Amino acid sequence: MELTKTPSHSHTIMNELVLPNDTNTLNNLMGGRLLHWMDIVAAIAAQKHSGKTVVTASVDSVSFGKCIRLGDVVTLEAKVSRSFNSSMEIHIVVHAENIPSGEKFKSNEAYYTFVALDRNGTPMKVPSLVPETEEEHKRYDGALRRRQLRLILGGKMKADEATELKALFFPEG
Repeated sequence: MELTKTPSHSHTIMNELVLPNDTNTLNNLMGGRLLHWMDIVAAIAAQKHSGKTVVTASVDSVSFGKCIRLGDVVTLEAKVSRSFNSSMEIHIVVHAENIPSGEKFKSNEAYYTFVALDRNGTPMKVPSLVPETEEEHKRYDGALRRRQLRLILGGKMKADEATELKALFFPEG
């Protein structure tokens, strides 16, 4: 019997306060600090889904929107969008809030991939994911195309083997 989980099993939310040590000379949150926080929240979601130790395999599709400022509260939300054999794609959305002014905004979004490992560093099988909402289904379906693109860019798959990507450009009929 194969173990399955829904995205809500691994849904993770993390809050951080932007302090002076987190900022650049313009008093904006440093991109590297934000990527670090995103890695942490994604790793927690991947561990909750897999029940295993996980490592970051790739970071892609990071988009930087509006600047996050000193004193803002950052909310990072991570969900597993799809699992494969030993890997999981995690979707992260970052919102920021300036509490005194009440301004809230979406700042960033990204996809991270994690691999579950045993104590010897050998990849382990992870539970499959069963999407429930329409948004989860869309993200789940897109994950295979994103995975194929990652594999092609990483030299682990030939472009002509990427059937999901080819179907986007050369639909049948």
